[in-house]
Amino acid sequence: MFTAVEPALSGDLVGIDLPKLATKGVTFNSHQRLLVISVSAGSGHIRAAQGIEAHAHNYFPEWSVRHRDLMQLVPAYFRKIYTDWYIKLAGGLPEAWGWLYRKTDHEPTGSLTERCRRSLQRLSSQKLFTEIADYKPDAIVCTHFLPAELLADAVLQKRLQCPVWVMVTDFDLHQMWVHEGITGYFVANEEISFRLESSGIPKSNIVVTGIPVMPEFVNRPERDVCATRIGLNPAHKTLLIMGGGAGLGINSHLVNSLLNLQNDVQIIVMAGKNKSLLDELLKLSSQWPGRLVVVGFTDKVPELMACADLVITKPGGLSTSECLVMGLPMVLINPIPGQEERNASYLLQEGVAKRADDVATLLYRLTQLLAKPEKLDEMKRHAFALGRSDAASTLLNHIEKNLVSQTV
Repeated sequence: MFTAVEPALSGDLVGIDLPKLATKGVTFNSHQRLLVISVSAGSGHIRAAQGIEAHAHNYFPEWSVRHRDLMQLVPAYFRKIYTDWYIKLAGGLPEAWGWLYRKTDHEPTGSLTERCRRSLQRLSSQKLFTEIADYKPDAIVCTHFLPAELLADAVLQKRLQCPVWVMVTDFDLHQMWVHEGITGYFVANEEISFRLESSGIPKSNIVVTGIPVMPEFVNRPERDVCATRIGLNPAHKTLLIMGGGAGLGINSHLVNSLLNLQNDVQIIVMAGKNKSLLDELLKLSSQWPGRLVVVGFTDKVPELMACADLVITKPGGLSTSECLVMGLPMVLINPIPGQEERNASYLLQEGVAKRADDVATLLYRLTQLLAKPEKLDEMKRHAFALGRSDAASTLLNHIEKNLVSQTV
């Protein structure tokens, strides 16, 4: 439930010209309105939000569900910092990104850097609060730490009396996800739950759900149909190479080396939004007819995964969660220092992935796995066991129970 309160010029939200939502004390009685807020810094946060939205439409058709990318509600300069800057730093200067990730994970909340960062965020967030005032949600789910931080401040200032939930979209916990004022946390595994408890969050406010994926991954498509549709032989071993939404970490030398590995190995490459890489690989595909399929940014990922026996991927939280739900073992390449490095550690520990830091090691890992189908089958079983296909439905059911308990 959203209660409108006149803005006051005090506390953490000083400087935000919040809209005059209604007369002080007036309460909006909206019926099961869910607002899901993501951030398009990388594609994973968006995909998690889309998974929640899609499952809500399937399981709770009576709900009104709205998904908003916060980057569409902020000024252009701020959007550039959080999107273009992230891609350039993570892709071009990964060690710098890793340093920043570690530094901010231990930055004192009262430091000058933190105060400046939070002030910039607050001054850029007016449209977010206008969106909330317009929609009047009964509950909000954030799939990125930025909106969670902004809304937690509003809750503490008693400007927002709507439950705000956080869906942590990695197998790691960074301190920027954790804020006083958050109703509760949905997390990928018991380890993150334990770490949240260690940071002072009550266990009753933590729900282990897994990371939400789209329903198409849960309802696995037929391999034979999908492989035939894209011109591959469903009986042959197929590798799927994913580089994330921006196509980071892939090149034609890598793909050509893999094609020379074994005569009957087929390869699907997802180049994402990297047009130069897409053009480069399309030229290469003419040299390998019937064995190399190259696609750009696509919404057909479940169909492509259904064709695969093994995925070569960067260890993003969402892409690896999709692999787990589909029962696909992974070879992890080029993890960005920070959250991807920690995701990789978790997946290696659980026996669902191998890691390769160069082409020679990747060729070795694949040679070993292709020569030992029983090992590949074991990794598949572990992946199925670790995947949480019910993540979104568990999250939605918990929110529903919370809303019901508020009205009793």
